[in-house]
Amino acid sequence: MAACARTAPLLLLLAFSFAFAGSVTERKAEEFHVGVVLDLGTTVAKVARTSMSLAVEDFNAVHPSYTTRLVLHVRDSMGDDVQAASAVLDLLENHKVQTIVGPQKSSQATFVSALGNKCQIPIISFTATSPTLSSRTLPYFVRATLNDSAQVNSIVSMIKAYGWREVVPIYVDNDYGRGIIPSLVDALQQIDVHVPYQSEIDQSSTSEEITQELYKLMTMQTRVYVVHMSPSLGSVLFTKAKEIGMMSEGTVWIITDGLTNLIDSLNPSVVEAMNGALGVKVYVPISTELDSFTKRWYMRSRIDHPNDPTMKLNIFGLWAYDSIWAIAQAAEMSKVRKAMFQRPSSEKNLTNLETLQTSINGPALRKAMLQNKFRGLSGYFDLSDGQLQVSTFRIINVAGKGYREIGFWTARNGISKALEQKRSHPTYESTKPDLNIVIWPGEVTELPRGWELAVRGKKLQVGVVKGHYPEYIDADEDPITGVTTARGLAIDVFEEAVKRLPYALAYEYKLFNITGIASSSYDEFVYQVYLKKYDIAVGDIAIRYNRSLYVDFTLPYTESGVAMVVPVRESINKNAWIFLKPLTPGMWFGTIMVVIYTGVVIWLLELLGNNKNVDATISRQSMTSIYFSMFEDKEKVKRLISRIVLVVWLFFILVLKSSYTASLTSMLTVQQLQPTAHDVHELLKNGEYIGCGSGSFVMGLLEELGFPRSMIKPYHNPEDIHNALSRGSKNGGIAALVGEIPYIKLFLAKNCKRYTMIGPIYKTAGFGYAFPKGSPLVGDISQAILNITGGDTIIQIEQKWVRDKNSCQNEGSIIGSGSLTFASFEGPIILTGVVSTSSLLVALIMYFYRNKKIKPHHSDSEQISSHGENER
Repeated sequence: MAACARTAPLLLLLAFSFAFAGSVTERKAEEFHVGVVLDLGTTVAKVARTSMSLAVEDFNAVHPSYTTRLVLHVRDSMGDDVQAASAVLDLLENHKVQTIVGPQKSSQATFVSALGNKCQIPIISFTATSPTLSSRTLPYFVRATLNDSAQVNSIVSMIKAYGWREVVPIYVDNDYGRGIIPSLVDALQQIDVHVPYQSEIDQSSTSEEITQELYKLMTMQTRVYVVHMSPSLGSVLFTKAKEIGMMSEGTVWIITDGLTNLIDSLNPSVVEAMNGALGVKVYVPISTELDSFTKRWYMRSRIDHPNDPTMKLNIFGLWAYDSIWAIAQAAEMSKVRKAMFQRPSSEKNLTNLETLQTSINGPALRKAMLQNKFRGLSGYFDLSDGQLQVSTFRIINVAGKGYREIGFWTARNGISKALEQKRSHPTYESTKPDLNIVIWPGEVTELPRGWELAVRGKKLQVGVVKGHYPEYIDADEDPITGVTTARGLAIDVFEEAVKRLPYALAYEYKLFNITGIASSSYDEFVYQVYLKKYDIAVGDIAIRYNRSLYVDFTLPYTESGVAMVVPVRESINKNAWIFLKPLTPGMWFGTIMVVIYTGVVIWLLELLGNNKNVDATISRQSMTSIYFSMFEDKEKVKRLISRIVLVVWLFFILVLKSSYTASLTSMLTVQQLQPTAHDVHELLKNGEYIGCGSGSFVMGLLEELGFPRSMIKPYHNPEDIHNALSRGSKNGGIAALVGEIPYIKLFLAKNCKRYTMIGPIYKTAGFGYAFPKGSPLVGDISQAILNITGGDTIIQIEQKWVRDKNSCQNEGSIIGSGSLTFASFEGPIILTGVVSTSSLLVALIMYFYRNKKIKPHHSDSEQISSHGENER
């Protein structure tokens, strides 16, 4: 009985424990239904399905006390948008799923996310990357992968670091492919990189159609390509590019993460065809959890996919795993117990879509999903903005049957070899990328130029004109052969620049016939480059703002600015007081004062030295001072200190005398040539006629300055200008010519003895060569021009064409000889003053010292004499 009494409480305790355990098990068995819509025939879906199964098992094992258990309902969309939508409707109506994972394609996700908004069911996709899908317009769409725009900055940073100026995107023509293009083009434009062409390839294109598109790209100049497409289409593209020779030396291929993230799953032959390409790949931090999961995943994959033993885990499998964890944690945080839906208020005459029920748990579940942040297998898993936040990419170089890592890109540090590398100057962009050595297509390590002539063997078409100034540009076309020959300063500079390029540039000249007004004809000539009739326009082409809107100019090869040419006239000065003009009034006054001061000092020095020739009376002081300061008379000046002052004074007089003589001579000879006008406003005020080049933009400039059109006369050649300037404004000619400095120099080289240049009076950019917008040749030719204009070559070319008569005496502005100012003789004057003053101070000290010493002796003598007298 006692034993039974002791075992009764134990049995009750065990019964209670089993009852409690049963209730806990019952609560733990609360199911949370999740729909999964994937293209099960693809590698991504197979990898993700295995990862999601492991994620459910791992989550339940780590959190045995959680009250919710995920149940996955997998459906196959079979790569069709309608089938994906149908699968979602089935899951919503028949299984009351509270969230949906997928669909796989961006085009499928668009409609499915709209259904999610209607039913308030979160749609979480780890593969839909198109930027057109946004949580702002589709609030129940959650992207557990990267927005394609997130990788744009890493791609653009590479392009900028390597210095390529033109890029052609190659993308699949669907929602996925088109989504990245706007952000990519915008980012390239911000770094001044041109996109001359966008290659769209239909997702159903055949191999022949892809080959034809590649041949079309070969006819273009650009050799930098950014490929954004699915692995299946990308495999065909690179295989064909290899076959036709586009994976050769000189080309650049950059692939987006849509291909690089699955590069391990591609056929080895495809990877070999991609050799030399660069790519960006999502960075996944290494961890022990990831290593353990990878081993378990491969073991499970052999069971789930026995027919695909070579299948490899990829980033999409990790995102699928972390997405399941995010859903499970959100379900627990939001305290979701059962699926609760609200039916429409009326179900009469409604379609199937309109009868869909609204989830009551959806808002809370979505909120918990966005607020939940954790460190998953793929890294820090943060969906707070409705999409995964990733700021680090690996930069890879495809080589052999795989790839090698050459660096990293982070939003904070940009491009670097090491992930944690510190940059001393974060804002500085080095011209040499901080990456490991790249093996480019063709198995070379030399950086590709990124462009080449469109078709090998084709020559660049260089447009030339027969200008009004043959010294700058002149051209002729052989009527029989049609060959154009060109000459002139512009041609010599261009040909010299081409010689200095680091590569060969084949070209031929083509003549453009100028008709009508020169300025408008030159506008038309430059416009031919925009129309792609010419690859380059060479000539005396002024770099103007309106022209720069549709072409790119090189740096100028001539001086810039607008100046004025006026006649010079003789101006013989017959002024009777011209002998006073060599010195300014201030200099005359200063000289007189120094003369008087020096004379007074010498007079005082001789007076203190008991010179008998010095009269101490005031009546003769002034005459004596002037005499001492102007003449050195050994009989008059006795003291050594006085003679020192005179030597310094004599030096000042000699310098002043020489300068005065030279200045007076200059005024009587050189100053005879003077310009007839000094300022364009002076001509406007006097109502003078003024000339300019025919059709030049200078005419518009003069009108802006206030000249009436009737007062402006256009001229075609230097002879007409010379005749007009010779006649003058009052005799039917002109008072001055206003033009561009290169033309003025040419005019003065022939007529320099009668005219001079005033100015420049207006700034312009000078002459340059025109290229199509974004042409990579602009930078190379500009660099060569800098090399030419910075040395002796440009001087030799100008002497050949412009300065062959280098005897011009008055080229440039004439400046008459000016009067001598006090500042010109500041040194000798100060020296004279210092020596005179110092000598006077020394003489005074000596005088007072001597008198003080003599005075006591005189007093003693007087006392002795007085004492002797008293004794007598």
